[in-house]
Amino acid sequence: MTMTNRKLPIVIALAMSAALLSSCGGRSANTANTNTQPTTIDVTTAQAVVRPIPTYFEANGNLAGDAQTDVAPAVGGKIVAVNFDVGSYVNKGDVMLRLDDRDARIRVAQAEAQAEQQRKAVGQAVASLRQTQVRLGVKDGETFDTETFSQVKSVRANLVAADKELTRAERLHASGDISRQILEQRRATRDALLGQLDEARSNAAVAVRAINTAEAAVVSARAAINTAGTQVDQAKKAVVDTVVYAPISGYISERVADLGEFISPSAPNAKIATIVRTGTLRLKIDVPEASIGKVAVGQGISLQTSAYPDRNFAGTVARILPSLNATARTLTVEAEVPNVDGLLKPGQFATVRITQSQPENAVLIPTSAIRTEGDQNKVFVIKDGAAREVLVQTGLLEGELIQVKQGVVENEIVATSNLNELSDGVFVRAMN
Repeated sequence: MTMTNRKLPIVIALAMSAALLSSCGGRSANTANTNTQPTTIDVTTAQAVVRPIPTYFEANGNLAGDAQTDVAPAVGGKIVAVNFDVGSYVNKGDVMLRLDDRDARIRVAQAEAQAEQQRKAVGQAVASLRQTQVRLGVKDGETFDTETFSQVKSVRANLVAADKELTRAERLHASGDISRQILEQRRATRDALLGQLDEARSNAAVAVRAINTAEAAVVSARAAINTAGTQVDQAKKAVVDTVVYAPISGYISERVADLGEFISPSAPNAKIATIVRTGTLRLKIDVPEASIGKVAVGQGISLQTSAYPDRNFAGTVARILPSLNATARTLTVEAEVPNVDGLLKPGQFATVRITQSQPENAVLIPTSAIRTEGDQNKVFVIKDGAAREVLVQTGLLEGELIQVKQGVVENEIVATSNLNELSDGVFVRAMN
């Protein structure tokens, strides 16, 4: 047997083995293909709709208290009671602090005693005035004239009569009907009355001065009692001022007062506390220069803080500063934000959305259609019975709907359930 003939049976055997293996493998593949069926996942779906929604632009801001005040006493003294602490809430008019009021009450007693002395002095001055008025026959409000003084009037009447007698005597003497002696007697009588008139006028002047002095004494005494009354009021106010009341309602952000400490209002930084009102907060927003034309008083805003990233807080633009920050090229805008639940705190940083006056049309889908993976948002658009994975850019929330800025168009159908079971190309069956 040649070498070729000896190899032939081996080749035939190998060929038969290969055919057998090929036949078995074919049957196995056919069996696998027969048992493998496409996977179909049941899902609920929703249609993308277009609706007008408010437009906005974003900016950054910081929250501050609506009002903040430093509380300081009006008088000095030793602190005997402190009724507040940091973080506590006080209502306007609450007693915050008391000072020792013993010295102030002593000054009240002294001022009242001085006022009583002045009241007695007024009584004495008035009595003296009345006596002078009665003596001179003058009533309150009357103008006292020296020529109307009774003594002056009497002497002046006698002087008039004496002048007439002297004139008559001069005529008679000239005609030789009376002697020169009688003439001189008439002249002497007239001259004597002239002297009496001068004396009467001097007495009247003394009486006028007496009345004026008495009236001045009354005026001075009444002024003194007014001064004493003012001193009493000041002393009583000093007693009242030993109690320090809360000037506004709010939270205590700083306490600078300890029991037993002596405090003086004249000392530098004499405050005892700082109160911050947080019922309504002021949000100071830095608006970029390019966006200042989009802001107006009365516009609505919404804000978010890192402390509450899933919650929006509403407010209203209340004030716009007249000039820009020359360095940052921003305009400061103030909004008022009601702090209804007391969650917001002064000093917090906020991301702000300022709503524009004209709404815009937006594509909206249910929030349940969004699957978030890291920084990416995905939806599954249903086409020809299969799910097609699409990356989307989302925007505003509108209730249970969310804006899709890119990736989905109006009327497209999106899956809203079993998203974790879906992948691109998987067959689905709508269960709506």
